[in-house]
Amino acid sequence: MKVAVFGLFYNERTAVSVESLFSFLLKNNFDTYIESAFCKLINQEANNKKDYASFKTFEALDASFDLLISIGGDGTILRAIAFVQDLGIPVIGINTGRLGFLSTIQVDDIENAIQNIVDGKYSISERNLLAVETLPENSKIASLNFALNEVAVSRKNTTSMITVDTHLNGEYLTTYWSDGLIVSTPTGSTGYSLSCGGPVIAPGTNSFVLTPIAPHNLSARPLVIPNNTEIQLKVKGREEQHLVSLDSRIATLNNGTLIKIKKAPFKIKMINLLNESFLDTLRKKLLWGEDNRN
Repeated sequence: MKVAVFGLFYNERTAVSVESLFSFLLKNNFDTYIESAFCKLINQEANNKKDYASFKTFEALDASFDLLISIGGDGTILRAIAFVQDLGIPVIGINTGRLGFLSTIQVDDIENAIQNIVDGKYSISERNLLAVETLPENSKIASLNFALNEVAVSRKNTTSMITVDTHLNGEYLTTYWSDGLIVSTPTGSTGYSLSCGGPVIAPGTNSFVLTPIAPHNLSARPLVIPNNTEIQLKVKGREEQHLVSLDSRIATLNNGTLIKIKKAPFKIKMINLLNESFLDTLRKKLLWGEDNRN
């Protein structure tokens, strides 16, 4: 099995996971590739780096890889998606972060989880993504124009609100007076959108959600829409520019730029182990049912 390993940090939290994973991959003769920047970080910090000298490195992936393993939190998986893009490589994460809605393997279960994947004891959850286009074109967005969690527009160098003119399939919806607007996938519904009052949406749902950020229109509420909707946004404000973020990637746009958002033409394959479910994750991560009355 040809495996890619990606991470952003090598510290006390991640070291145990890295060593446990690498030992298992080495013992079972996996064809292992480590992302080059992560490998450099490990070589600077790890005491037993010579044990993994047989591992190769990668700067880009191709369709020959069978699996990508992310070591970190959900943010690390979002960064890893940039390597997978439309290649169809299944992704799973080892959780060394906090909540871990996407990174579901716990540190003490790494060997068992990877063995289950080898044995075919898993299912695939295909996740929709958002694709973004701007007019005029922004080179930073055009080079990597998709997001797994959300696309958000927000104010930049001001404490004043911005206005976000919003059209759905060419029809005017409203103008949000707010700090910004989030367009979220079901995958991202448990992230930034949730913290701004958006609904939790099951991963397989064919929908997106518009969630205003601190809206001044008190009647403005999150809106769930079909995922075949094309969303068009234009921002105005006291400053000349605003921010647009695609997951963890941020670009600066001039006010008045037309931002087109729609479903991406490909999906990301997330691995679900058979002892996991979305509902179980909700209960654990959001502490549902922890009321003493239950």
